[in-house]
Amino acid sequence: MNQRYRIGVLTPSSNTALEPLTSEMVSRVPGASAHFARFPVTEISLRDAALRQFDDSKILEAARLLADARVDVICWSGTSAGWLGFEADERLCSRIAEATGIPATTSVLALNEALQLRGARTLGLVTPYVAEVQQRIVANYAARGIQCVAERHLDLHVNFRFAEVSPQTLTELVCEVARDKPDAITTFCTNLRAAQLASTLEERTGVPLYDTVSTVVWKALRMAGADTRALRGWGSLFDESPRHGAA
Repeated sequence: MNQRYRIGVLTPSSNTALEPLTSEMVSRVPGASAHFARFPVTEISLRDAALRQFDDSKILEAARLLADARVDVICWSGTSAGWLGFEADERLCSRIAEATGIPATTSVLALNEALQLRGARTLGLVTPYVAEVQQRIVANYAARGIQCVAERHLDLHVNFRFAEVSPQTLTELVCEVARDKPDAITTFCTNLRAAQLASTLEERTGVPLYDTVSTVVWKALRMAGADTRALRGWGSLFDESPRHGAA
């Protein structure tokens, strides 16, 4: 019997980008499949109501549903730890594993691992978020020893609208931050349609591009024991290089 790799993906309810992108990536890996569970997220801001959307209890309810599908790994395909603090995702992964018996990862923890493997100390940050959220993300990376030398944000707060940002706009923003020659660039939001642009933009700018839909797929597949070399054309994150090997 061929090996199966079932990836469980926790998804913001108003997100329309990550499911098709994740499914397309995972479908390239023989035996792999992605399975999704949603919980309510409609606004990204620092308002109390928006912050409460990421209460672990709601996320754990969705994680338990994924556990019914006997997935090999559960991943939070979201970037809330960027403004809540990276320890929020570390705590969430521990709680998911405790509640389900299934290992977990997140977009942000996977991104941070990829940046560490590359030895990145400077970052170009592209998001759809409002300024105060962007500032929190920049500050959290600074505390980690990674300086955001260039950033662009679109001042949007309605999560549904993030997926309506055009690939042309994303291309322009990535090329703008690339001018400051960061060690890496991230398109930091899982409701942006950016993952499919990575290879083209890396070739154009000469800078690695780590999209947060891609980072969690990369890490989750490797945690499940899958070989991600089939994911050619989705950026250098999936290269055969030992620098990007399984942790």
